[in-house]
Amino acid sequence: MANVLIPLAQGCEELEAVTVIDLLRRAGVEVTTVGLDEQPVRASRGTVLLPDTTLEAVLDREFDMIVLPGGLPGADHLNNDPRLHTLLLQMADAGKYTAAICAAPKVLASAGLLNGKHATSFPGALDNIQTDNMQYEQTAVVVDGKVITSRGPGTAMDFALTLIEHLMSKAKRDEVEAGLQRPAA
Repeated sequence: MANVLIPLAQGCEELEAVTVIDLLRRAGVEVTTVGLDEQPVRASRGTVLLPDTTLEAVLDREFDMIVLPGGLPGADHLNNDPRLHTLLLQMADAGKYTAAICAAPKVLASAGLLNGKHATSFPGALDNIQTDNMQYEQTAVVVDGKVITSRGPGTAMDFALTLIEHLMSKAKRDEVEAGLQRPAA
């Protein structure tokens, strides 16, 4: 079974966090949510989220993917945590997936994981981040190797379904999407 780590920081975008958690779990993925500390997480719109555990408690565990929800100041809190940068680099070095949505691709960029990659983010989120040869795209979801990025709350479902497809299969993505009763585009 695939296992995914989702760090939740104070001020994260709850629509992105909950959508990704929900759809991955519908697909049968083992999802572990972690807080940067032991406190409940108050998301950007005031929703209180209770992480499964703390980041510190899982630093020695192996995951197939790490997914960073966006939102502000949540993405800034993620970006300011050196443990998270270390974990992202370890995962990338091990050939694991790193994924981020909305403002959170700035964390991937700050860790150097968007250098030479195609990526997207919430408009302006990467403007003040130094990257080498990153190709910015204005599409809903961008996949470049083991790096997956997305634009924002409105793309959260497409982002989560893309994560399922890459972690598991197109058939599993289709199965989960069928159950959502999304209208055809």
